[in-house]
Amino acid sequence: MTDTDQHSSATDPALLDALREHVHGALPTTVADLSALVRLPSVSWSAFDPANVRASAEAVADLARSTGVFADDAVRIVRSAVEGETPTGADGSVDEHAGVELGQPAVLAVRPARNGRPTVMLYAHHDVQPQGDDALWETPPFEPTLRGDRLYGRGASDDKAGVMTHVASLRALHAQFGDDLDLGVVLFVEGEEEFGSRSFRTFLREQKEHLSADVIVVADSDNWSVDVPSITVSLRGNVTFRLTLTTLEHASHSGMFGGAAPDAMIPMARLLASLHDDAGSVAVEGLTAYEADVPERSDAELAADAALVEGVRPVGTGPVLSRMWFQPSITVTGMDVPSVANASNTLLPTVSARVSVRIAPGQAATDAYAAVERHLRAHVPFGARLEITEVDTGDGFLVDTAGWAVQEARTAMHEGWGNAAVEQGIGGSIPFVSDLAAEFPEAQILVTGVEDPDTRAHSPNESQHLGVLHRAITSETILLARLATRA
Repeated sequence: MTDTDQHSSATDPALLDALREHVHGALPTTVADLSALVRLPSVSWSAFDPANVRASAEAVADLARSTGVFADDAVRIVRSAVEGETPTGADGSVDEHAGVELGQPAVLAVRPARNGRPTVMLYAHHDVQPQGDDALWETPPFEPTLRGDRLYGRGASDDKAGVMTHVASLRALHAQFGDDLDLGVVLFVEGEEEFGSRSFRTFLREQKEHLSADVIVVADSDNWSVDVPSITVSLRGNVTFRLTLTTLEHASHSGMFGGAAPDAMIPMARLLASLHDDAGSVAVEGLTAYEADVPERSDAELAADAALVEGVRPVGTGPVLSRMWFQPSITVTGMDVPSVANASNTLLPTVSARVSVRIAPGQAATDAYAAVERHLRAHVPFGARLEITEVDTGDGFLVDTAGWAVQEARTAMHEGWGNAAVEQGIGGSIPFVSDLAAEFPEAQILVTGVEDPDTRAHSPNESQHLGVLHRAITSETILLARLATRA
């Protein structure tokens, strides 16, 4: 035990009360800081203004400095080359002006461990999805709006609330430990998670010395409900791509040639339909499922949570949560065709679709992509010319729940929420988690989050439940205090 342990018996009721009191008292400031982040439209997609992502990174860097945990010069904004690019100058040194594509700016802040304490990496991302159709939002997407217990706005939950969970927890920790804090802390806030984390692997290699940690907390997942926390123990992988079919050299009159010349929509509709069987299950040979027990959830509960229109039946077979966590799924997320308002009586020469494939944990994303590509090329109708471009892949992940860090997280969540944590899978993908595991195989990874079943991340009217935010910050603060006392 060191002299600092007078601050830090994490089971001491007085310390727990002090941590809770600080988190609660600071909540208005936390919500105000979250609101300021939401006002920054930090969409990382290539078609959007990168200046907004840069402004968001600068705001996060200021928040990192505000915690008191890091020296000012230990907080940096960093950009790395997109995977496969190497920004080198004539002398072989890294040169950001060497004409290669750079990823969006990330924030990296480091406080080294002392006196044999562990190091924890806190991950979140400050970029957000596009807002989509403004008409579907009940309030402006980048004007944070408080209604009841929820703060509405794009990124209010995914994942700027994750950013603020880390920031608020570090503020509370510093308030109790001050400069006596021996816990090593790495704060890593990415700027392009919503755009495929294209420079992530380069960043990990370049910053490996600074990122090395015993425990990695990824605050970018879901909770069982607004009252019950979750530790995410499985993630599906993903394969996304642009699928283009071409049948004609140019558009032709549908009355003159229709019925003989195939417009591109005919083979596209048939090809996409071949991806599922009559029950709605994925029908691509080579895509696998993962076998594991799941909690019970009824079709009626699914219908309510997913907002199925009355009369619509769920798709797939097997337990509901198995379909969502452990079986593959395929979704067409976009299509380039004329709008109904602009439709003319012509045969379409080319149609493109954006396809998103979620793959079961345990299957390599490269194998899954190969299976999907084989299926598409084998089933394309009428000899249409097929192109697959803009391919992104990410592996799924299974968390080892036997480690001490998971036990510490369970304890902290029970203290912070008043309810035991549920171990759950999620159907979404966080591909970089497998990259973290590959780069830091000795680190224990905890996937936590601030979302709940009604968050509507990626959708119009995204919101953050402030009670969940409060409890998530309290839990993470207690976890960090427990790690700070661990030799």
